[in-house]
Amino acid sequence: MNTFQIRDDFYLNAQPFKILSGAIHYFRVHPDDWYHSLYNLKALGFNTVETYVPWNLHEPQKGVFTTEGILDIERFLTIAQELGLYAIVRPSPYICAEWEWGGLPAWLLTEKVRVRSRDEAYLQHIDDYYAFLLPKLAKYQLSQGGNILMFQVENEYGSYGEDKEYLRAVATLMRKYGLTAPLFTSDGSWRATLRAGTLIDEDILVTANFGSKAKDNFEQLQAFFDEHDKKWPLMCMEFWDGWFNRWGEEVIRRDPDELAAAVMEALELGSINLYMFHGGTNFGFMNGCSARGQIDLPQITSYDYDAILDEAGNPTKKFYALQTLMKERYPQLDYAEPLIKEATAYPTVPLNDKVSLFAAVEQLSTRHHAFYPKSMEELGQNVGYIYYRTRIEKDKADDERLRIIDARDRIQVFVDGQKIATQYQEEIGEDIHFQQANTEAELGVLVENMGRVNYGHKLTASTQYKGLGRGAIADLHFIGQWDMYPLPLDRIGELAFTEEWQEEQPAFYRYRVTIEHCQDTYLDMTGFGKGVVFVNQENIGRFWERGPLLSLYVPKGYLKKGENEIIIFETEGKYRENLRFSQEHVYKEI
Repeated sequence: MNTFQIRDDFYLNAQPFKILSGAIHYFRVHPDDWYHSLYNLKALGFNTVETYVPWNLHEPQKGVFTTEGILDIERFLTIAQELGLYAIVRPSPYICAEWEWGGLPAWLLTEKVRVRSRDEAYLQHIDDYYAFLLPKLAKYQLSQGGNILMFQVENEYGSYGEDKEYLRAVATLMRKYGLTAPLFTSDGSWRATLRAGTLIDEDILVTANFGSKAKDNFEQLQAFFDEHDKKWPLMCMEFWDGWFNRWGEEVIRRDPDELAAAVMEALELGSINLYMFHGGTNFGFMNGCSARGQIDLPQITSYDYDAILDEAGNPTKKFYALQTLMKERYPQLDYAEPLIKEATAYPTVPLNDKVSLFAAVEQLSTRHHAFYPKSMEELGQNVGYIYYRTRIEKDKADDERLRIIDARDRIQVFVDGQKIATQYQEEIGEDIHFQQANTEAELGVLVENMGRVNYGHKLTASTQYKGLGRGAIADLHFIGQWDMYPLPLDRIGELAFTEEWQEEQPAFYRYRVTIEHCQDTYLDMTGFGKGVVFVNQENIGRFWERGPLLSLYVPKGYLKKGENEIIIFETEGKYRENLRFSQEHVYKEI
């Protein structure tokens, strides 16, 4: 039986062991490509794969659990083990990861719990989740013949709280459901976060997260160990080899040679997990959001991260630069040439069908009615859009005034089907002036959840509720009698394209492409405004003309031989009569 121990060093089968790990999130990579990415990690000379586990995908609705398809973590671990890779698994309730609400399920908002705390109701929800998840992971521990070396209790908790009772409760639940492998926490390397976020007095390993200056950061971690008389190995659990991107900002790049040298500096002093080795894609509506002051800044669909592999899983210059230095310093390790997938630009295809959202909304959603508007969460919806509709009377001959109060995150306001305003978080609540032609008119508000905050103090704030907020004010009074249509767009297959299409309205556009050989490709969204794309009814993510990317990566696993259906939901009234493909990402100059 294999053994893994943490003493003055990491020991695998009683021999000192340097952890050379790379992060690959199974839920950001199509299952058909798991082998490709894991093989390339092994080819680099590394010995371990690390992954988070997203609670909000594994329990999308309270008490409804799944590990199917892209969530089949057991298959992912099996492939890794067959390739000779060990694993570090991070099933902490919160993961950050630039992921929708940091991995916390949105239905928790209606439970009125204090997340990441000793709140008994919150801990019970974790207990229920772990009862489903952890026995599956326990089977893959090293002691059970699997490949998992250790598990994370909480993620960067020292940057959020100092509730040691909560941390102990999570660790206790992990033990309750069969995790016997060593546990660890990961935090920033400075004392304040280490003091607040760790369980060092309970012999739970402390690791640090940073992306440069390994000597300085490890010195701070070592000083914390010395303070508590711990003789532990040093490990960077997240060595940031790139960074994530937000809409409208330039793509962040890091020099490959500088990165390779920085990694080697860290390896001279301890063990490492490259974050990310392969970043992958925020499929669906799973992109997270940064909080900057009062403004939230959602991240883009691509999680390329400027990582060691690109979004498609192919080696970048960083791979070769790092492997070259690894071979010089550690010639005894096993290296190989990486696998490379080809991408293709399929022929341009014409538009087949189009239909306005307002004409087809009954096909995609079930109407709810209440005097006051309800939030997405109150209607059992986690992500996507929600459409609100009511009737308003004309009060003035010339100029009507409207305000939308506390809506999140982005609103488009329509009167009798004509758009009169688009507002973002920093503008919502400002006056909207319009001319009303008829004595009575239909008021419609389309609200988009652009991604919940994934890091920091706003995790528990009321701003994480999505929808119309407190509602709409005409003149000085709140308007009542709302019809509400949740639009997570999970019923896209029911869209018939038999209703009308109108200019300047949110609409769906259908294209068909016939494919003989399936390969990765990129959809060139140049000319479209903002929205989301479905390939054979799979939500591959959001696009936005704001950039920095004007394209979406489509793994070959979402395509099929023969006819493929592509449906684009676009909210700005911008579309193209012909849909183009590309062999690589299309960038916008910022």
